[in-house]
Amino acid sequence: MKLDNAFYVEPEGIAGGLALWWSQDVKLSVLHYDKNFIDTIISINGETEWFGTFIYATPYEEDKQRFWERLGILRNDVNAKWWIMGDTNIVASPNEKYGGSTFENNNAKWYHEFLECTYLIEIQSKRGAYTWSNQRSEEDEIREKLDRVLSSLEWSFLFPKAIVIIDVAIASDHAPIVLLTNGVMKKVKRDFKFESRWLIEEECSRLVEEEWISTEDRNQRGTFRVKLRRTKVKLGKWNK
Repeated sequence: MKLDNAFYVEPEGIAGGLALWWSQDVKLSVLHYDKNFIDTIISINGETEWFGTFIYATPYEEDKQRFWERLGILRNDVNAKWWIMGDTNIVASPNEKYGGSTFENNNAKWYHEFLECTYLIEIQSKRGAYTWSNQRSEEDEIREKLDRVLSSLEWSFLFPKAIVIIDVAIASDHAPIVLLTNGVMKKVKRDFKFESRWLIEEECSRLVEEEWISTEDRNQRGTFRVKLRRTKVKLGKWNK
């Protein structure tokens, strides 16, 4: 990954565990940590320092109050330059949930109280509305927004163009989130990758079969490559 430094919180048994990596141009010191967060102070290229807290919030209802209260006392100064990034394990509003049981505001009670006490706000996210999926289809599908970045007003003044990108989930039920402090999204041409989850969709095999037999000139040189290229394009459009 070409990252020079690392800090780990070991798992308890086979569950949990946190890992943080950073490059040489980042000055980072760990201030506090436990099984649910790593609290740091950061500066890049010698610029202004700020606090960054990386979290994996508890998924257990009986522990949520303690987690958010513990997080809230990390900073006594509401004017601190501070952001929090990671899995909040909270659906904060009805529009952050698709499928499954009905949204219940009580589940987010301690999270909203935390925001009221710290005055943190969520940074706007791009490229998608949800960060977690149960990876099922049709009526059994559930999607939720659980991962986010929160920041103080002072930090947002330091980086007024900051945005959060919800990237593509690979080998996980969570989509990675990327914080861009300068708000620039580079357009990168992605290599085509066949997604294994497509195999559970009947329509996928039908599309492949239709495109494979649709090449008219079977004597055309390079027909095999033509079939692959056309199938790739069709699957890409279908996936969108």
